[in-house]
Amino acid sequence: MTTVTDQPSTSGTVTRPTVHVSDLHVRFASPRGEVTALEDVGLTVAPGEFVTIAGPSGCGKSTLLKVVSGLTRASRGTVELNGTPVTGPRQDIGYVFQRAALLEWRDVEGNILLQSEMRGHDKGRARRRAAELIEMTGLSGFEKALPHELSGGMQQRVSLCRALLHEPQVLLMDEPFGALDALTRERMNIELRAIWERTGTTVLLVTHSVPEAVYLADRVVVMSPRPGRIMEVLDVDLPRHRVYGDTMASPVFQDLTTRVRALLRTTGEAD
Repeated sequence: MTTVTDQPSTSGTVTRPTVHVSDLHVRFASPRGEVTALEDVGLTVAPGEFVTIAGPSGCGKSTLLKVVSGLTRASRGTVELNGTPVTGPRQDIGYVFQRAALLEWRDVEGNILLQSEMRGHDKGRARRRAAELIEMTGLSGFEKALPHELSGGMQQRVSLCRALLHEPQVLLMDEPFGALDALTRERMNIELRAIWERTGTTVLLVTHSVPEAVYLADRVVVMSPRPGRIMEVLDVDLPRHRVYGDTMASPVFQDLTTRVRALLRTTGEAD
């Protein structure tokens, strides 16, 4: 099992992890018999850390996010958020999916505020927070625009705002930019890094893009084919504030992407 234990802070004290996964196994029943999606997975994510997960299709990356969120139950093992076992859907996480899944009859502000209405949050505070996020993500001026009036990248920004509205301690992102064109995806990567730098939210992001995995992360988790196991966890020794072009050209970035691709080639997949 590959795992990462509690990390000492600069003061020498041990920091409690935000996400702690231990001895995780997930099995599903299917018409063809039992399918093992994840096996012997262990992972610890520190507060404010950005971790990306790369691996071949069907290796259980999305399943891992669903177990962390409480949407899927573990067959064996434990998952904890801030020291509390995950036993069902959590209210303290944000989730961004590959598709924005916006309500077509609601405008940008209305889609962002939807979850606050469902949770019964204070309306005034929610609107102020929504306004902050709209400005942060470059959506100012589009507050009353409907989804069909927005580009794919703008729709994903709305989805991100919705996920961040309640200031979650953990943000889970499942291939959020996979359906976007290359230039829009690059721009979203840059914006996501900037938002993360400002908010300090702990992030777990699944991706099939090796450059995206390395550019965004503090650490990259590389998974094996199903049953998904963690093959290796790579530290990304790049500055916290990253200029996209400079980062892509740096030897550290090149070495890391080469290493991730080499690992994925052993599984039969590389971007």
